[in-house]
Amino acid sequence: MKIHILGICGTFMGGIALLARELGHEVSGSDANVYPPMSTQLMEQGITLIEGYEPSQLEPAPDLVIIGNAMTRGNPCVEHILNHGLRYTSGPQWLSENVLQGRHVLAVSGTHGKTTTAAMLAWTLEAEGLNPGFLVGGIPENFGVSARLGGPDYFVIEADEYDTAFFDKRSKFVHYRPRTLIINNIEFDHADIFADIAAIRREFHHLVRIVPDHGLIVALEDDPEIDKVLDMGCWTPVEFFGGGNSRWQAKPLQDDYSEFEIMVDNQPGGIMRWDMIGQHNANNVLAVTAAAGHVGITAGEVCEAMAGFKSVKRRLQLLGVMNDITLYDDFAHHPTAIRVTLNALRSKVGKHRIIAIMEPRSNTMRMGVHGESLAKSFSEADHVIFYLPENISWDLKQQTISLGSKREISSDIDNIVENVVKMIKPGDNIVFMSNGGFGGIQQKLLKRLQEQ
Repeated sequence: MKIHILGICGTFMGGIALLARELGHEVSGSDANVYPPMSTQLMEQGITLIEGYEPSQLEPAPDLVIIGNAMTRGNPCVEHILNHGLRYTSGPQWLSENVLQGRHVLAVSGTHGKTTTAAMLAWTLEAEGLNPGFLVGGIPENFGVSARLGGPDYFVIEADEYDTAFFDKRSKFVHYRPRTLIINNIEFDHADIFADIAAIRREFHHLVRIVPDHGLIVALEDDPEIDKVLDMGCWTPVEFFGGGNSRWQAKPLQDDYSEFEIMVDNQPGGIMRWDMIGQHNANNVLAVTAAAGHVGITAGEVCEAMAGFKSVKRRLQLLGVMNDITLYDDFAHHPTAIRVTLNALRSKVGKHRIIAIMEPRSNTMRMGVHGESLAKSFSEADHVIFYLPENISWDLKQQTISLGSKREISSDIDNIVENVVKMIKPGDNIVFMSNGGFGGIQQKLLKRLQEQ
């Protein structure tokens, strides 16, 4: 079958492309912006990429068009599909019908930490020989791809609450029918489609409703929104992690959680020694341990697997060290994610300077929904540089004024690079924060440092 994918460079749709290709289909796709790492991954797999949405890419007509949720009415390809009666579906629906049927689906949901936790869970199952299929919203370095079919029994899926498509406004995750469900946390996000936190809460309730009574829900303890969701109705056993009364707890052996003990029912379960840091990542491991236990994997076996875990690209990813200056790339685009990332980095680097360079790129961030809390999330940074995009609808300067002299705002990426080159000194740590390509600023700064 010939399949064409609209919005193929999104992390989810790129994964759909890989799975379709692995099933033997001829796959092509298009996107408005084609950029790494997804574009590189797709081209390496022999998938044809087209930049833009000219209807000619649909001639001759493919057997099926899979339409990403970024596509809207008015898009030339969408209008062509509707006018010519082409066969189309959404990514989550295609995944449900062609990949997930008959498998034990382990879904990882929540506002933050989905990608890393899903990658951890997939790697744990892999290390224990279960050969899981998976689709995550990034590229786990242990696997080198964001999705694969795997064996017939298990599939790990990053379960996103964002809507499915312009013709299906349900959250993506209701298509997945998980048997094991992780809920990491729930906060307000995606303001472009959700009016308020109650709307998000309702979607999570719909997800909880489809987990079977012989399944398992793994939830963060003392998260008020998770508690409200479960109070709306729950028909499945629930195990909590991360709190003082949880079944699953982390006892730190190092302040930065590079070493900690997993406690199960207040009894030692295993010692974690790994390359990652931060209490939020320790909580991710607890969620993984609980979920892995549902398929027969012990806490000690999770510790063994996680010792070899190599994280996900763009999740506090080390880009390089030059002249004693360390550069990281991070996907953080929500105040909570920014805060926990910088807290973790601070626990690692001590008193050395942290310079955060941030692009407010997500739809929610562009709308200014988190404007008031944005400045506070950078408390652990010594200097903050904001890139000011053209189509932002709120006053970035006014909303971040509390950062005072440690804040800069610029609308020119090249100027940001030159200013950073002038101000940096040995021992500094630079972290880029964006959920997009950020105009290639990472590579530009690396090149300038190499020239020096």
